[in-house]
Amino acid sequence: MGGGRTDKGRCGACRLLWAWLERIDPGTHRRIKGLRLVTAYGIAAALGTLQDVTHGLPGATVVGSLASSFALWASVSEARVSRAESSRDLVLLCVAAALGAAMFIGFAPLLQTIGNAGPELTLVTGAFLVGYLKRFGILGAGTGSQVYIGQLLAYSAHLTAVDLPAVAVAGLIAMLASVVPRLLSGPAERPATMVLAPADVPDRWKLPAELIMGLQAASGALAVVALNGAIGLEESAWAITACTYVVAGSASGTVERVRRRIVGTLIGVPLGLACLPLVEHAPLLAWAAAAVAMIVYAMALPNRYDIACAAFAFTLIVTLAIGGVHSVSFLGARAWETLLGGALGLLAAKFIFPLRS
Repeated sequence: MGGGRTDKGRCGACRLLWAWLERIDPGTHRRIKGLRLVTAYGIAAALGTLQDVTHGLPGATVVGSLASSFALWASVSEARVSRAESSRDLVLLCVAAALGAAMFIGFAPLLQTIGNAGPELTLVTGAFLVGYLKRFGILGAGTGSQVYIGQLLAYSAHLTAVDLPAVAVAGLIAMLASVVPRLLSGPAERPATMVLAPADVPDRWKLPAELIMGLQAASGALAVVALNGAIGLEESAWAITACTYVVAGSASGTVERVRRRIVGTLIGVPLGLACLPLVEHAPLLAWAAAAVAMIVYAMALPNRYDIACAAFAFTLIVTLAIGGVHSVSFLGARAWETLLGGALGLLAAKFIFPLRS
C-alpha cells in the first residue's frame, strides 16, 4: 500500500513538472535550443583546451573560456528559422564578440591613465550598443550584446595586446562550436517571436527610441563607473551588466524587468550557494546542474525573465565555484552589485528621456 502511494506521488510530481515545462516551453522548441547552447559551450571549451590548437599561442590559457562564452551567448542571441540564416548569424555574432574583446584590449591602456576604473569606460560603449543596435532587428540586437560580452570577458580576464591572437582563435573555435549544433538541431527548433521595437509615443522626443535605450543603458553604466572610482566596488562589471540588460522599450517595461531580475537573483544565488558542497564532492553533478539550469534559462528567457535570471544566477554561482571561487563574500558581492546595477538602470529609464508604452 505504502509503495503504491509513493509511486502515485512520483507520477503526480512528474505530471506537475511536465505541465510546468509545457507552460514555459510549449512544443519543446526552446528546450532544444537550450540543449544546443549547452552543446556549443561544451564543444568550444573542449576545443579551446586542446594542446594541438593552443600550442605556442600567447594567452593560450584563456582560449577555452573565451571560445565557450562566445559560442554560448551567440547561440542565445541567434533566433532564425532556417539553418543557413542561423549559421550566418552565429558566425557574425562570434565575430562581434571577438571584436568587443579587441576593443577593450585597444582602449584599456589609454583609459588606464584616468584612474583604476578607467578601463571600465569601454563597457559603457558596449552598454550603449546593446540598446542602440536593436533598431537593426534580431541580428543587430545580438551584435550589440555580443560586443558587450566580448568587452566584459576581456575586462574580467585582464587581457592585453599579447592576447589578441588568443581572441582571434577563440572566435574561430566559437564559430565552429556554435554552428555545428545548429545544423544538427535543424527544423525541430522554432525560435520564439520576440518584440524588439520599443513602444514609444510617436515623435515624443524627436529621437529614435533605440538611441534613447542606448543612452539610458550607457548612463547607468557611467554611474557605476563613477561609483567604482569614488568608493570602490568589488564586482562593478556585474552592476554595469545588470543596468545594461534591464533597460526595456518603455519605463514601465524596465520596472518590470528590474522586479523580475531582483526576484530571480534572490532565488538563484541562494540555490547556487546551497550547491557549493556539491561542487566540492561531486563536480560532475554540479556541471550537470549548471547545464540543466542553462536549458531552463533558454526556455524561460522570452516570456519569463524572472525564471531566466534565477537560472542564470544559479549557473553563475556554480560555475564560479567549479572554477575555484568559493568565497561567499565575493559571490555575494556579485549578487548585491547586480541589484545595484538594476536599480541604476531603473533610474536611468525613469529620468533620462523616459519612454512611455
